[in-house]
Amino acid sequence: MAHRLPTVVIDNGTGYTKMGYSGNNDPAFIIPTAIATREAPGASAGGTVGKAGGAASGGNVASKRGIDDLDYFIGDEAVANGKTYAVSSPIRHGQVDNWDLMEKFHQACLFQYLRCEPEDHAFLLTEPPLNAPENREFTAEIFFESFGVKGLYIAVQAVLALAASWTSGKGEQTLTGTVIDSGDGVTHVIPVAEGYVIGSSIKHVPIAGRDITYFVQQLLRERENSIPPEESLEVAKRIKEVYSYVCPDIVKEFRKYEMEGDKWIKRADFVHSVTKKPYSVDVGFERFMAPEIFFNPEIASSDFLTPLPDLVDQVIQSCPIDVRRGLYKNIVLSGGSTMFKDFSKRLQRDIKRMVDFRLKASEVASQINLKTEEQIKARQIDVNVISHKKQRYAVWFGGSLLADTPEFFSYCHTKAQYEEYGPSIARYNKVFGSIL
Repeated sequence: MAHRLPTVVIDNGTGYTKMGYSGNNDPAFIIPTAIATREAPGASAGGTVGKAGGAASGGNVASKRGIDDLDYFIGDEAVANGKTYAVSSPIRHGQVDNWDLMEKFHQACLFQYLRCEPEDHAFLLTEPPLNAPENREFTAEIFFESFGVKGLYIAVQAVLALAASWTSGKGEQTLTGTVIDSGDGVTHVIPVAEGYVIGSSIKHVPIAGRDITYFVQQLLRERENSIPPEESLEVAKRIKEVYSYVCPDIVKEFRKYEMEGDKWIKRADFVHSVTKKPYSVDVGFERFMAPEIFFNPEIASSDFLTPLPDLVDQVIQSCPIDVRRGLYKNIVLSGGSTMFKDFSKRLQRDIKRMVDFRLKASEVASQINLKTEEQIKARQIDVNVISHKKQRYAVWFGGSLLADTPEFFSYCHTKAQYEEYGPSIARYNKVFGSIL
């Protein structure tokens, strides 16, 4: 059998895109999901010339349009060119918002960053839960027609995150579990049974990394005068990422800071990006208040009031009764906003309390109903929140792991199938069994 080239694994997120080759532990490139295009005057008139129409519309126009088509930047370069180009994000809340920009973005990913010939590789792409089947068709069209790829598999992010948790050594290798995926733009709680997402039970939490950054920025604004206004967002982001942790009890934590401020209040040093002057910021309550909005959302917003542990419990309780034990036993964290110190401990403790309270109540109710001294003892429910080293890029790592298995190519849609049946083949993707 001829040696196959490694599969290209691309995980497009709202905030960042992770890309690389299967079999690797880490993505080769992590760039902001941003694209900077030059908005030429009269672009709307020229915009009607499609890919096929370019050649038909006069040589000069075609050649000029060809140059314009290549005049864009993605990732960090897009952010750096924000003053002279129009910067936009092709993805919002996990869903593709602009397909033309998305195609350009993928083109630069392949040729500028990964430097690969798409015809020689199979591709594994990721999609958010409850992604519309039409979006899969659009993706298949871009990859098979524009790039001529060898094979394509579109995987649900939650299933890949479950696969990534197998390396933790804490749980068993199963594709049943509850995934808490919290990135920059949105947090999802997704129950998965045997590799299939239970779509009716998915819940979205409108709190994610960006909201935590804004919350820290607001806290600093009320207390710190030394931060230059144009730097405040960057300072808030750094404090969130470097100094924050989850506390077991917010009241006790406040008392700790008041009694032993010298021990707990940190001093962070920064340098102004323009004037290069150094300045420092005291980091106090923000350290534990930042991630606390997952557990007490009312401190940051009056729109959403359900704590994350309650939401996870509601999601599992709304699933079929025969998979609930498996969902409690394997709660997997994924994404950058779950990386706070002690996040998994607090989540596990709060969910366990709710589960135990419900068990106790059902035991008492059964005793009353039976009108006898004999009490029915329910079997304890294991609650296990799994965090692991690959958590931040769990979706990409899970994709790298699965795409590296010999069976992967038999799960892919091939170019020949696409040419025979059209883009509708991408509406359905075979789900991996427990293949490791």
